[in-house]
Amino acid sequence: MKMTSIKVKFRPSTVAGNEGVIYYQIIHDRKVRQLVTDYRVYPSEWDQSRSIVVASHKSERRLHISSMRENIRRDIEWLTKLDRKLAVRNFNYTADDIVDEFNRYVREYTMFNFMESIIAKLKRNGKIRTYETYKSTLNSFKKFRHNEDIMLDCITSEIMEDYEAWHKKRGAAPNTISFYIRILRAVYNRAVENDIIENRNPFKRVYTGVDKTVKRALPLCVIKKIKILDFSRTPSLDFARDMFLLSFYLRGMSFVDMAFLKKSDLKDGYIVYRRRKTGQQLIIEWTSEMQMVLDKYPENESCYLLPIIRNTGSNERCTYRNVGYNINHNIKKIAEMVGVTIPLTLYVARHSWASAAKAKGIPLSVISEGMGHDSEATTQIYLASLDTSVIDKANNLILESLR
Repeated sequence: MKMTSIKVKFRPSTVAGNEGVIYYQIIHDRKVRQLVTDYRVYPSEWDQSRSIVVASHKSERRLHISSMRENIRRDIEWLTKLDRKLAVRNFNYTADDIVDEFNRYVREYTMFNFMESIIAKLKRNGKIRTYETYKSTLNSFKKFRHNEDIMLDCITSEIMEDYEAWHKKRGAAPNTISFYIRILRAVYNRAVENDIIENRNPFKRVYTGVDKTVKRALPLCVIKKIKILDFSRTPSLDFARDMFLLSFYLRGMSFVDMAFLKKSDLKDGYIVYRRRKTGQQLIIEWTSEMQMVLDKYPENESCYLLPIIRNTGSNERCTYRNVGYNINHNIKKIAEMVGVTIPLTLYVARHSWASAAKAKGIPLSVISEGMGHDSEATTQIYLASLDTSVIDKANNLILESLR
């Protein structure tokens, strides 16, 4: 078996007083190749006898040099690992093969690039919601890193603790922070499973659980106040109020499901649709309250029923998110007008309907599971066995209270 020699070398600058460059010398089968790095150090920071970068305790570059030394150590570790892999796969590999494999590794197996490849695959496979959450997480991590990429095997528990602290300083909720970190962990674990990196368990000191959130709900008397507010001179508030009420009327339908309801989903006095979150089919009786809201707006040019995604050919996901953001912004203004102190969002309509339904006698098991987040599997079991007319009757009782 042909032996490979991998050494760290320093090439001084031709200009006195300037930084020199670190490079790796690879010798295989008596062929010598040089792999130039981006690492730059002054001659005083290079220990020739030990072939390592050094810095005095008083140096301002001490942390920088320490980080560089760790990166160099990882590079040599990877070059050695790649050499072994090539030796197993191909007895006649060359020094150029080692360099090419290393360059491919550096190009593909950074956190940013590896995530981008996963995100592109999610989009190709039509997993749009997961694609969006991964994209959002990558954008967040890029902001934290000031757009400075990092090798996957350089992710440490210290970096993840700093990322968690960065989110906390920006006022993010624990569940939001945990959400981002869990996605980063999934990306990291995929790299481990693919034998790209070894598992150094960098997520062991950050929170990755899910706190049970308090379900916020408005009583019917407050929803009635919101309903009778006069917004004839403020169309943006009028629209926000209408979408909030419509979500409530539609048995707490989530905004994403409302946005993507098609005109063809309304047939013979019933809305028939599948929840985007679970794929579960729901049937809702179309009432006069719902029709009154719809009649206020011109019919869409698009195939969608409600005035959210109005134009065909637009970036539908982008439109839905922007409209939702504006609605939630305006709903908070409406909350102040009626003296509501809880943070009011479209999602409150969902929990408000569930709360009102409980008060009207729908079995607690059906409502808490059917409208909440606790167990989607149980939700499907309960709702599949329930006569939809029972819920429609309850919905009519609730809407009667607002008339």
